Amino acid sequence: MFSSVAALVLLVLLGAACASFGPTLQRCPADFQLVRRGQTISESEARYIEQKRENVLPGAFKTYLQSVKGTGVQLPKYVEQILESKTQLPTVGISTSGGGYRAALFGAGVLNALDARNVSSVQKGTGGLLQAATHLAGLSGGSWLLTSLAQANLPTIQHLIFGDGKTKDFAGWIPSFSLWTVSDDPAEQAIFAQEVLQEFAVKAKHFPVSVGDAWGRALARHFTNGTTLATLFANTSHGAGILFSDLVNLPAFASHEHPFPIIVANLASKYINGTIFPGGNGIIPLNTPMFEFNLFEMGCYDDVLAAHTPLKHLGTTNHSLCVTGFDEAMFISGTSSNLWNEHNITLAQSTANFSILVNETYPQSPALRLDTSNYPNPFHGVAPETFADSRETILALIDGGEDAQVTPLQPMLVEDRNIDVIVTIDATPDNFALGGSLIATQERMQIFPHGLAAFPAVPTSLAGFAAENLTSRPTFFGCTPSSSSSSSKAPGPLLVYIANGAPPRDGSPPLTNTSLGQLTFTDDEMQGMLKQTFDVATQGAVVGGALEDEEWGACLACAVVDRARARENVARSGVCTTCFARYCWEG
Repeated sequence: MFSSVAALVLLVLLGAACASFGPTLQRCPADFQLVRRGQTISESEARYIEQKRENVLPGAFKTYLQSVKGTGVQLPKYVEQILESKTQLPTVGISTSGGGYRAALFGAGVLNALDARNVSSVQKGTGGLLQAATHLAGLSGGSWLLTSLAQANLPTIQHLIFGDGKTKDFAGWIPSFSLWTVSDDPAEQAIFAQEVLQEFAVKAKHFPVSVGDAWGRALARHFTNGTTLATLFANTSHGAGILFSDLVNLPAFASHEHPFPIIVANLASKYINGTIFPGGNGIIPLNTPMFEFNLFEMGCYDDVLAAHTPLKHLGTTNHSLCVTGFDEAMFISGTSSNLWNEHNITLAQSTANFSILVNETYPQSPALRLDTSNYPNPFHGVAPETFADSRETILALIDGGEDAQVTPLQPMLVEDRNIDVIVTIDATPDNFALGGSLIATQERMQIFPHGLAAFPAVPTSLAGFAAENLTSRPTFFGCTPSSSSSSSKAPGPLLVYIANGAPPRDGSPPLTNTSLGQLTFTDDEMQGMLKQTFDVATQGAVVGGALEDEEWGACLACAVVDRARARENVARSGVCTTCFARYCWEG
């Protein structure tokens, strides 16, 4: 059957013009700098955060404080003083994990619980923290959520996932259709494949293409503006012109209201040997360089490379001819979720089919990997003594969680970002979270400690997480900075760990423990998952015979301000003392 589908695809490609967008080349600006070295953030990021701290955070934290106080729990005076002070405000990061659609939905449910626009969140005392966050990192399924939220200009989660019924080109995530296989009818599937392939025809004229390009285009039909149920098979752009570097022009970014977005991917290198993290989640060694994409740059903070290139000119490899338009938003998000190099994965046959179609339509060099997302290497010749792929002309990038760090914590640990607290959202692996991602990060910090803040000590085994039920309720890690596992000169951030770790406490059937392979949902299923996730994020721990902790909103606020409190040399007191005794893991 596949050969007939391939033939039909090729015939349609020859006979029809389809919407195609792609990179363009022009002379580089006079002041163009291809590579910035170092483990510091860019000047552009620093300005964005400075403007957010100056113009957004004072009001956002006051709104958040009112939400917390609305629960009626008496807060220590220092909590209110910090949240009302313009100079003492904490720096909050949110990291949302990979795990496919499950992770996108679980992360969305947690963000919904932190949103000041959600009346239910405000009533729980958690609403407003999303608006007060400076950074938001996503990986794999978490990057779908991040990219979708950013390109849609920070709508409410309900409008993001289900649409608002007002726009003609966006109907939410369209979960009733799968991402890869949209029809059981070979002819309809062939039309879908043809459209996906044709959408990167312009790119294929000048750059290597692979299944990563097809994957990004398939994802775009669900997570970017440009597609409705009525236009799913239509010959339209499906968000192909949405560039990650152009997000800065949206109102939510121009006003600095949106948390600074960061997407994580890993390098698939043939040169690197090292320890594969045990437990089934690790595919590549922990010492593999990690790359991040943000509004302004793509680069690596690991000290083996410590280099960055302008995102707007991604695809450029010299100082004379510059590329623009390579940083398509869903190509980047698709890179972060490109796990097609793994063996025995769900949908392997569909992926193989698309790999064949890509190569038949746009024949590639036999040396090029078709199962990775491929980028012209801007770091060619950089750090040849330490960066294994310095001599490669192509960077082959893959899912950001293949080293077993499935929650993107490293961007929040970059020392120059000065993050005080990380809301750590963990929806991995299949079924319920076990804590393995945090263990992997703890182990990797022993390999790449330079330029990164101290990582809080966490249990060293999954059994350690299970023995103390650390995934079944929120947990604070790093409550006592001296317990950090790194010898960094400054205390690292405190982690507020919120995991998809257990069935609902009220005995309802669990909905959030879906498999990575489940790529279709009904609206009712998605609403049910969002509801259960909201409960996870707002219930806190079981206290006595109660199913939820009425002080959880206050306890979260205590964690948010704790590093700022320490800087002011103020002792914990009142409910914060009780909260830290209840939620801290000290080893």
